[in-house]
Amino acid sequence: MTRAVRHDEARRRFEWTEEGHLCVMDYVLADGVAAFTHTGVPRPVEGRGIAADLVRTALETARLRGWRVRPVCSYVAAFMRRHPEYQDLLD
Repeated sequence: MTRAVRHDEARRRFEWTEEGHLCVMDYVLADGVAAFTHTGVPRPVEGRGIAADLVRTALETARLRGWRVRPVCSYVAAFMRRHPEYQDLLD
């Protein structure tokens, strides 16, 4: 399932609310490099593919904006290893 993940540029994060639980993927942007620092999905809504949707949306945004990506978050790093179509974004 793909969700309409929201990009909150002011807070530098991608977010989705599932059953009242806020799920986020945070980043820091500097000099065209987005360091994806944290992915958080609360336990009650884990295992539904939410983190994958957050990261996929963030990576597609990075591609559209010409950002390089530094996967600081272990989940993002693992996601990028499993999805070689995003390897070209690695910083």
